[in-house]
Amino acid sequence: MEITSLLQTEYVLLLVIALLLLMALLIAGMWRLVKWGRKMPKGAYLFLALFPLISIFPIPPPQFKNVEKAKQEQRKRKEDGGEPPETD
Repeated sequence: MEITSLLQTEYVLLLVIALLLLMALLIAGMWRLVKWGRKMPKGAYLFLALFPLISIFPIPPPQFKNVEKAKQEQRKRKEDGGEPPETD
């Protein structure tokens, strides 16, 4: 058996153990949050309100202005298309 293959198997084993430990900690943490949320609903609402602020992914801005602008353009197109062309 080569030394490199032995090191690779030990590395893979260590990686699997670390991932299993991380998953166990994550599940335990979520379980504690659920138990805490059932005891203190006001605190849970506060936590859920603040959680998106600390998330990794940014919250996309609302697109109300773009939707309103598109509606106005659609109305203009209807008005322009509905009128008969002027002939001289």
